[in-house]
Amino acid sequence: MSVVEQLKEQLREQIQQAVKQAEIIATNENVEVQLEKPKDGTKGDFSTNVAMQLTRIAKRNPREIAQEIVANFVWDAVERVEIAGPGFINFYLKNDTLTQVVRNIIDLDRNYGRSTIGKGQKVNIEFVSANPTGDLHLGHARGAAIGDSMARIMGAAGYDVTREYYINDAGNQMHNLALSLRARYFQAQGQDMEMPQEGYHGQDIVNIAQILKEKHQAEIESANEEEQLVIFRQYGLKYELEKIRTDLEYFGVPFDIWSSEQSLYNENRIEPAITKLQELGFIYEQDGATWFRTTDLGDDKDRVLKKSDGSFTYFTPDIAYHMIKLSRGYDMLIDIWGADHHGYIPRMKAAIQALTGKANMLEVPIIQMVRLVRDGEEVKMSKRRGDAVTIRDLVEMVGLDATRYFFAMRSADTQLDFDLGLAESQSSDNPVFYAQYAHARVSSILRNAADQGIAFDHTISNFDTLTHQKEINLMNKLGEFTHTVEVAATRREPHKITNYIHELASTFHSFYNEIKVIDTTNVVYTQQKLALVKAVQITLHNALDLVGVSAPEKM
Repeated sequence: MSVVEQLKEQLREQIQQAVKQAEIIATNENVEVQLEKPKDGTKGDFSTNVAMQLTRIAKRNPREIAQEIVANFVWDAVERVEIAGPGFINFYLKNDTLTQVVRNIIDLDRNYGRSTIGKGQKVNIEFVSANPTGDLHLGHARGAAIGDSMARIMGAAGYDVTREYYINDAGNQMHNLALSLRARYFQAQGQDMEMPQEGYHGQDIVNIAQILKEKHQAEIESANEEEQLVIFRQYGLKYELEKIRTDLEYFGVPFDIWSSEQSLYNENRIEPAITKLQELGFIYEQDGATWFRTTDLGDDKDRVLKKSDGSFTYFTPDIAYHMIKLSRGYDMLIDIWGADHHGYIPRMKAAIQALTGKANMLEVPIIQMVRLVRDGEEVKMSKRRGDAVTIRDLVEMVGLDATRYFFAMRSADTQLDFDLGLAESQSSDNPVFYAQYAHARVSSILRNAADQGIAFDHTISNFDTLTHQKEINLMNKLGEFTHTVEVAATRREPHKITNYIHELASTFHSFYNEIKVIDTTNVVYTQQKLALVKAVQITLHNALDLVGVSAPEKM
């Protein structure tokens, strides 16, 4: 728990005690005390509406109740208490109480913001999981940025996180990949062969066909048509998957586990999934097919697992795959899916509930679509036609940091318009530039002070000159970071971190525009300001890292 959260908890207890001392409620009762941080720093460090909450119980004017609470409130960490409006109570902390935040941040350094709220729970986050049939496009990029940021944030909050990529290397899409490569291969040989109707027309398919022509021509041309399709499928998967791995590494997104759908068939893992559900009483036969009674678990209709011809539906290998994940001992599974999979959620959650007895064992955040906007016009994408804007394309256009930040700064369940012009701009209107510039400015201040003979003293413990309202505002904002990380982790909302980054950068810029930091005639004054600036540097670095963005020292 951060210093600020500790202070809030202690303040909450002291207010509850004052309410009892005023005999507004019985001594064996407790009132829930809500504490807020006023937007206007001059209105105190914390504010509560508890007096208004107690009006119904005390049957008195809330301002009178507030006066009685204040009269019975005693805590030496608070400098003064004021009543505002109809009965709000504002608390002003003593300077040395609030400045503990600065010392705490400097002591923790790269660990500032980390907590144990996750209690070591084992969490599997599966994300991206694109079909290995072409380049990763913007939808995949958004899923990758949000999934990786979520993993980083939850890791910082004390969860034991595993990142997983599920390779969809079975089914019709792989057959279509093989047919597409065969057509492109023989076209490269000068033969007239049409692309299949459901083929993939991307440039990468042409490139792979050329590699196969150069390196595997003898192997291909000595095989019959059926064997050729196996070769095209095998090499196509290998090249596409390697490209996906490379692009994700380029995007700063690592994975701990890569799981193959085809391996479920090869290792006979699918039929045992049906057997397990049958043992649990959820399977029945009808019209020659095998059904899963998902309606018992909240789904709108029962689902076929095995068709009358003996083939499995798409749902069945997904159940088998999740059974494998469950066997690894996770406390929670998180699958990040695209919006087009929204209707699939109830049946998958029903399967996990059937297997574990836990309705909330599986969470499925949805990633809404991305529109790439250039000069006010949408840039259309089509993966099959091959004119999609890829992860690599976008990073080369606007940079890795802007790409990662822009994808993380909006709630995943809202559609995102990615503004290329804004992402490319070097101005305060660009949110990632604004945040990184704050970090670079902090670093510049520390360098300039050292150049003028006042190197930052890491052992400083006295902060009695940090009394200006801009400094108080900054310390309050710094103190919110750990709690913000905890909230972002528990709600699976990385955009709360980018919101915080922007607020901290704004608060720092406001401080910098009004407060002189370096005064060579007053080393004590300067060291205290440098300590506050150092705390900003640490916090911005740690926050930017949680969304996969660098913290430059020069810009």
